[in-house]
Amino acid sequence: MKILLLLLSLIVRSSQLTLNECGAEARRPQVTDISVECGTTSIGLAIQICPVIYTGYNETLLILNHILDPACRATLDESVTPPVARFNFPLNMTEACGSIFRTTSAAGTGIFSDFSNIQMVNISGIIRSHDLTTGTITYNAELKYYYSCAYPLEYLINNTQIDVSGSSIAIKDNNGSFISTLSMELFSDANYIKPLVIPQLGIELRTKVYVEVKATNLTGQYHVLLDRCYASISPLPTNSSFFNLFVPCSRDRFTTMIENGDSQNARFHFPAFRFIEQQNETVSTYHLHCITRLCEKSSCSTFKQCSNRRKRNTLETSEDGISQTFTLTSPAIVTKADSTDSKEKPLIAEKDSAVGLGVAVGVLAFACFIALCAAAVFYKRLRN
Repeated sequence: MKILLLLLSLIVRSSQLTLNECGAEARRPQVTDISVECGTTSIGLAIQICPVIYTGYNETLLILNHILDPACRATLDESVTPPVARFNFPLNMTEACGSIFRTTSAAGTGIFSDFSNIQMVNISGIIRSHDLTTGTITYNAELKYYYSCAYPLEYLINNTQIDVSGSSIAIKDNNGSFISTLSMELFSDANYIKPLVIPQLGIELRTKVYVEVKATNLTGQYHVLLDRCYASISPLPTNSSFFNLFVPCSRDRFTTMIENGDSQNARFHFPAFRFIEQQNETVSTYHLHCITRLCEKSSCSTFKQCSNRRKRNTLETSEDGISQTFTLTSPAIVTKADSTDSKEKPLIAEKDSAVGLGVAVGVLAFACFIALCAAAVFYKRLRN
């Protein structure tokens, strides 16, 4: 009874567009009457209202996933032709008006062909008509409108040119993405506050480069996880010379991962290097590329396990791949090809320095022992 009273009150407040006002749009419903906008922070649904009125209903009698919350009800939009009933709800599992969230996994293709487990979340639901007819029969057909949005959780951030002022790109709503902005920034300090300024002649070799990848407007239940970051001479992720900073199952010993898969940003740092094939050039210029995953909080640790991955042997791209959609562009990383600084410190991996020193001392001690033995034998022979 409460539901009936609520619906009746909503009908009174409805603008009650009439069939005469619909004109030629007054017809039987069709499967194409619903349009779905898979937005970055919300999903928008629009249903042509004249076929709904033709069937015996109006916008107040269209119920989204059996939810009667006013925030989940349709509003009539007569500013467009033909007029539509609009629904809009946020991408949040607790406020998505009863929508169903399903996460699926499949083998990666194209630029992600080295990953055996790529996640995608599907958000779906149904809009049904509610018939107020009482009695034994009704002449009104039941209306059902299904919707679905698929959101990939894997992205390629291709910083062909790193913008020290913080470059980013907005991802179009119709691509179906949880995030409105992915960005990569370089810093010169461990607190990630001071942007890295790259002079025209390049930065010194072994200068620490601090990298941050972050997502903006990302729904709360997902974190950012870097699957792989590498540098290449080419500004595009092609089969040119490249160097892996880290891949799923290993990383360069001079690359230090600070945060990954623990929040909505990821951080790491590495010492500036040069490509040997550019040794005859004044500076060495290269570009960073990062393949980035959005993972559910509960599953991020799973994707860090090597058992779920396949190592990359080559770099693959496709014309229709995500690599063309999610691209950031800013100035290149430039390092001096030669260094004349006599005060340059030796490059030591942070975690391996103690081991390296121990090995060096051991080798030196062994050499001294051999020398002493040889001297003793030589002295003994002289005496005989």
